[in-house]
Amino acid sequence: MADLLKLLLRVAEKAANVARVCRKEAPLFQLLVQEKTGVDKNKKFVQDFKTLADVVIQEMIRHDVGAQFPEMIDHIQGEESNKFENGLGESVIVTVCGMEKETAALLATVLDGDQTAATLLASAIHQDAELTLADTGTDDLYIPLSPSDLGIWIDPIDATSQYIEGREESAEEGRLCPSGLQCALVLIGVYLRATGEPVMGVINQPFNHKDPTGWKGKHFWGVSCGTVKACSVLRPKDRPVETTAAGGPGLSVVMSSSEKQAVKEALAPLCGPDRLMYASGAGYKILCVILGLADVYVLSEGSTFKWDSCGPHALLRALGGGMVDLKECLRSSGSSHCEGGHQDQGELTYHQPHTESSGVDHWANQGGLVAYLDCQMLHRVIGELKGKF
Repeated sequence: MADLLKLLLRVAEKAANVARVCRKEAPLFQLLVQEKTGVDKNKKFVQDFKTLADVVIQEMIRHDVGAQFPEMIDHIQGEESNKFENGLGESVIVTVCGMEKETAALLATVLDGDQTAATLLASAIHQDAELTLADTGTDDLYIPLSPSDLGIWIDPIDATSQYIEGREESAEEGRLCPSGLQCALVLIGVYLRATGEPVMGVINQPFNHKDPTGWKGKHFWGVSCGTVKACSVLRPKDRPVETTAAGGPGLSVVMSSSEKQAVKEALAPLCGPDRLMYASGAGYKILCVILGLADVYVLSEGSTFKWDSCGPHALLRALGGGMVDLKECLRSSGSSHCEGGHQDQGELTYHQPHTESSGVDHWANQGGLVAYLDCQMLHRVIGELKGKF
């Protein structure tokens, strides 16, 4: 299954290229934005946006993976409905066709006959990714998995609001970027259909840095399957920790600026100076933990979904960490322990919907979450939050 990982790296890079193409023409980009409504609306945001780029990327990944691994086609799920409404009020089912010309013709119906834009998008969709797989470290990787046992979650553009606003933020070396295009990520996660365990993840950051020729991306990957643990990112080194007013070493925690005040107040004593941080995008906040820019990511609400967390979760597990259901851990009586580097209970899984919920809430991480690399830091966070909200 190393071939699947290589394919996902390629399609994620193709996806990143589509995202960059769609940002090149700002007036065109504004025409692509549509509000989500009804059961597809994410409750967290006053306005949550669906873009044609989202739909195109998702369907491109589904098409390319299904072509190479047809036994997986019925188990590839994503954030977006592939039904798009054009300016004439016509509903169009967006798919990727076998030929570039056919895809362009379909996209032209979405773009109200704009052949130039449709051709540009179709070219990006059908173009092979410029990715040197020899540099990814996947050549000698053996992954004991069968495609018939796997499912895939896709988040075509996580942090869509940051992608739409398009702010170009900068961050100091070793510090996270609180908002802006850098927070927009392509997320692909692979899980075991029988257990829901995340086993493979790919993260592509289309807007990692800018040079004179434009935006350049960066990719990250991880595999966690039994004894096989491999990741493109080295586990962050143990860092010197500051001492808090309470006398213990300080943690760095990243969260949403809209997090409950009770959670912020409960965690503040655990954090040293400037170590309670805020950033946009669930995927980006998890990436900050993966890269060692934060020790933990805490979210108390059920406002993330399986497509947000599956891919990054696999990278965390590959590095010895994990991601747990916050409310389940808070309800747990007695002390839990780490097993094989992971928390022994409450780890998120990806195969079962919440049947009592409707719309996107079928697949919400309803109990909130904590992403971590070090179990001891997770336990300190859970200990501080118990009984506080």
